[in-house]
Amino acid sequence: MTLATAVGSDDTGRLDQLPADLVAVFRRINAQNCPHLYNFHLHTTASDGQLSPETLVDQALDVGLIDFAITDHHSVEGYFAAQAWLSQLDFPCKPRLWPGIEITATLLDVEVHILGYGFNPHHPGLAPYLQGTAPTGTAATAQRVIQQLHQAGAITVLAHPARYKRPATELIPAAAKLGIAGVETYYAYGNPRPWTPTSETMDLVGGFAQRFGLLETCGTDTHGLNILQRI
Repeated sequence: MTLATAVGSDDTGRLDQLPADLVAVFRRINAQNCPHLYNFHLHTTASDGQLSPETLVDQALDVGLIDFAITDHHSVEGYFAAQAWLSQLDFPCKPRLWPGIEITATLLDVEVHILGYGFNPHHPGLAPYLQGTAPTGTAATAQRVIQQLHQAGAITVLAHPARYKRPATELIPAAAKLGIAGVETYYAYGNPRPWTPTSETMDLVGGFAQRFGLLETCGTDTHGLNILQRI
């Protein structure tokens, strides 16, 4: 099954309907260039992170990131603050900061996290997910979260697929059936130092990405004071 067939009659999640430049970025990500060139899972003080948006941007410049996203939980305030700071800086070859968010949802009766990228942060359909707390009821179903993110123009990604109460082997096919566009293949489980994608999980998730025609993303899931580590 590919993404196009998984989406069915609702084609808003098809790759040809998504931001082409961001799709191209995701296709360049691999275990060697993440997280020093690409990092698409970062948190700030706008949710549960310890870095201010401005300090995070400063670190992104120091590291030499090319593309990155702030994915605060149920908030885009960190993105707006970071974008404003980045626009003020006189720095050659600035990285691209993409709109991002992490939303708590329910899939196969367990809690999962769905990442959204490259969307219109002002889209009215996102209002239930920008309240600073996890959605409830119908709004919290993975199907609804994915649909609303797609309506806002987002690329949707299942975050850290091997961190949940059901295995990735069940959750990835279920998410693909709902039209999700990608999975977070390159993720460091257990917070190793230095940050390194967990090889066996990377191979497993990457295999499912190939099987279902999904994009593969990466991120440190930073909640601490260093964007090259989770904590």
